[in-house]
Amino acid sequence: LRVLDASWYPPQERNARQEFKERHIPGASFFDIEECRDQASPYDFMLPSESHFADYVGRLGVSNDTHVVVYDGDELGTFYAPRAWWMFRAFGHKEVSVLNGGFKNWVKEGHPVTAEVSQPAPAVFKAKLNTALLKTFEEMMQNVGSLRFQVVDSRPEGRFRGTELDQGNGGLESGHIPGAVNIPFHLFLTETGHEKSIEEIQQIFREKKVDLSKPLTATCRKGVTACQIALAAYLCGKRDVAVYDGSWSEWFHRAPPRYKVSE
Repeated sequence: LRVLDASWYPPQERNARQEFKERHIPGASFFDIEECRDQASPYDFMLPSESHFADYVGRLGVSNDTHVVVYDGDELGTFYAPRAWWMFRAFGHKEVSVLNGGFKNWVKEGHPVTAEVSQPAPAVFKAKLNTALLKTFEEMMQNVGSLRFQVVDSRPEGRFRGTELDQGNGGLESGHIPGAVNIPFHLFLTETGHEKSIEEIQQIFREKKVDLSKPLTATCRKGVTACQIALAAYLCGKRDVAVYDGSWSEWFHRAPPRYKVSE
């Protein structure tokens, strides 16, 4: 078992690496989403190459036989951990879990924490990209016409509808991909920051008329909270939700104006 802290915060708010050094789950390593990504892409947090990912997680002591558990320290309970979970799955790793409730609840329940940084023995990880779990800009463009798969956007409703300004950098205006359905990701979390029950999750999808028996792709702002949609569907037995890696950050910059729906 290898435990990974996949926390990330806006630099002006919190320092994830520093917080990890100060306290983390004993034996955990820090999974840096800034390092484990495609550094050449103009968009944030795009998937790295197979070799980059394999090399990175191998240095964290993860082999193809390792059960990986990811968590983060976000106040919501879970924010970036599902992105790391999805990355492992996208690179062919099946034994990966998210710590339900995150570090916040780990601490609240009185479990041990440490400042001691363990050095795991390096391992060999072989990565093979599963393209079924990943959608490209071109595939998303094609789908606007063909509607071959459902698209769920996990951003807040105001950003999705275009009624609320996008606070982030990158000059994005808000709005969404034509035909997308909006399910803000926090709806899948309880007030304490745990995942809601499978029955509650299924009900949320039903209310939004999302059919879990049919192809589904998740999107958001930069491919992070979309992974919460994939995780929620996974808990309901749907293991093949794809994530549009570029998400709105890429779509806004590349799609023609008529393909950007905004109120």
